[in-house]
Amino acid sequence: MRRMQVVRALGAAAVAAAIAIPASSAFGSGSLNGAGSSLVAPLVQQVFAPDFKSSTGNTVNYASVGSGAGITAITNKTVDFGASDAPLTSTQISACGCVEIAWALSATGPVFNVPGVTHLNVSGPILAAIYMGQITMWNDPQIAKINKGVTLPAMKVVPVYRSDGSGDTFAFTEFLSHSDSAWAKAVGFSTAVQWPSGIGTGAKGNSGVAGVVSSTPGAIGYVSTFYVRENKLVEASVENNAGKFVYPYIQDITAAAALVTKVTPNTQIPIVNPAWTKPKKGQKTLTKTEKLQQIAYPISTYTYVIVQSQPKQASLLQQFLTFAISAAEQAKGNKLVFAPLPAQAVTAATTAIKGL
Repeated sequence: MRRMQVVRALGAAAVAAAIAIPASSAFGSGSLNGAGSSLVAPLVQQVFAPDFKSSTGNTVNYASVGSGAGITAITNKTVDFGASDAPLTSTQISACGCVEIAWALSATGPVFNVPGVTHLNVSGPILAAIYMGQITMWNDPQIAKINKGVTLPAMKVVPVYRSDGSGDTFAFTEFLSHSDSAWAKAVGFSTAVQWPSGIGTGAKGNSGVAGVVSSTPGAIGYVSTFYVRENKLVEASVENNAGKFVYPYIQDITAAAALVTKVTPNTQIPIVNPAWTKPKKGQKTLTKTEKLQQIAYPISTYTYVIVQSQPKQASLLQQFLTFAISAAEQAKGNKLVFAPLPAQAVTAATTAIKGL
């Protein structure tokens, strides 16, 4: 409960219609249009865009339509930039001719609505069993085993998932795939997966999932961390590989990112489910790495901006993206539960931006 007291530093025509945003603005000397991830939407719409407008006079319009739609939009060149919480596949990179740049760092995780329950531990295998229909009641022995002292009701579990292409779904299902071999084989991970038939209900966007969970007793779903606070949801703590139950607080997201320093050629940095290095026999103190592993939140994720490798508005895009990854702008994400980009991500992003 000590952790609970910590304040959270807390088809194409359809896509075109969904991202109907102005091609130009009457304000400022230039404008950019973007669309995609609902996870990163609060940061872009409440911090990056208004600050950029104030600083430069240039306008940034952003439509929160989900990572899948954002990838489609930038591939079809109907926007200046897309945004996704999932790394592009090789096929998507080829079709898009795009560069993917990490520009924000946050997390997604399980939220629940169980009357009388305000604290809940979950694990990857338990979440996989819920979404595969193998655990159907909240007082199931597997859930009770890791929730000593919590009175769990004999209530039906109602799993809620994203019905649209989503980076949150990618991170969540990647975590389940790492945690449960049966899930990995039967469902796997992607921005859009084939959910087990007849299990749960789908909803569009983070706000859609949040709405269903908040209005449905017995529900469990997954949303990005901003929407937990925004919708007054109750989040579950998730077991990491070190066997610790952790929440997606800034320090836990930062720890997960600090454990992964390798950046792929397309500046992708997967950080879901960091490993646990068991201390050596006779070791009296934990190493720096082991300390990070103990608190790392296992469903942390970078979110990426996606731009054409030779964009039409290269200079304006470079200006905006450089502004967005600056230390001053990254620090402002704290109130929206976005951790500042670590040095290796900033270095990789800076190089990629200069190459546009």
